[in-house]
Amino acid sequence: MTATSLDRREECLDALSVVLDPELDEPVTDLGFVRSLDVDGSTVTVHLRLPTSFCSPNFAYLMASDTKDALTALPWTGRVVVELDDHHDSDLINAGLAADAGYRGTFRHEAEQDLDELRLTFRRKAHTAAVERALTTLLRADPDLRESQVGEITLADLRDERTTAALLRRRVALGIPNDPGATVLVDDHGNPYPHDEVPLRLRRARSTRISIDGNAHFCRGLLATRYPGSESDQTFRPEGAEVNDLRGGHPLLPLTATPRELPA
Repeated sequence: MTATSLDRREECLDALSVVLDPELDEPVTDLGFVRSLDVDGSTVTVHLRLPTSFCSPNFAYLMASDTKDALTALPWTGRVVVELDDHHDSDLINAGLAADAGYRGTFRHEAEQDLDELRLTFRRKAHTAAVERALTTLLRADPDLRESQVGEITLADLRDERTTAALLRRRVALGIPNDPGATVLVDDHGNPYPHDEVPLRLRRARSTRISIDGNAHFCRGLLATRYPGSESDQTFRPEGAEVNDLRGGHPLLPLTATPRELPA
């Protein structure tokens, strides 16, 4: 490849770093889902792979469609070809992408909900998990703080820059205010919970976060089993850590650990 092609390939990979697996809330590039990416002048061809052949078709289409949109948005791309490999709906999805048919045009009567609804559902889950990470990090840092008190915590009270930045991104995606005095533990619309519900809401948020992290680890293992060697394309992520933590060299301890379990 020429120097220009190499530069453009890196630009493509950077663009794809914002394409997320909706269920796992991680970039397809970090999960190892990008099987190949080739640049030939203004033409870009990408092949995607998933952990199993029966991954949810709507999730698969969403990632493939977002991949095409992210690459098409680059100022120099002319033709963008995105193909999903080894999926039971590969032919259908690839044909829909090539024809720019859209989600409903691709799946027709099988499309139970549109992509906007799907995105919203998983943005809400990602926000819930980000709330739990931020508050659990604060609980660990302050042994005098009790779970029953976290309903009073505001964005200005958060100390960890990484978990706070991640939370702010999720709030922006949902249109929830980010002013310093805004309450951290809020519902999908930005409304705080009654005081007596706070411990239960935090526990439910922890369940959501653990589920997301667990699925992410499981899918990484499945991909490595299905495509030997693909683990080298994955960005290692310890339980509970944000991808940006790892890039900065600051992996977090597992968020399932309690303060008593942490080293002195």
